[in-house]
Amino acid sequence: MRMLTMGLALSGPLLWAAIMPAPARAESCDDLWHARNEIYKAQGYCFRTRRGIEAFGNAGCQYDHAEDVPLSAAQRRTIADIQREERARRCPR
Repeated sequence: MRMLTMGLALSGPLLWAAIMPAPARAESCDDLWHARNEIYKAQGYCFRTRRGIEAFGNAGCQYDHAEDVPLSAAQRRTIADIQREERARRCPR
């Protein structure tokens, strides 16, 4: 029971850092943005924003719409976790 209580006591950044893969652990909104978009880039997303194109380029991209990018369930969960953290931190969109 003591371990369960300790586990439940973790919250906020501590819990997030414990469950997120290393690339998604972030110090800033910019880190979160980069971690999220690295996943899309690796799967062939074609960036439309200046920021995305400058950071990742579009060489070899295949998908114009984020919803068309073939993502695994784990990648979708990671993206959702990152987006939740971005909202919690009130990161700019």
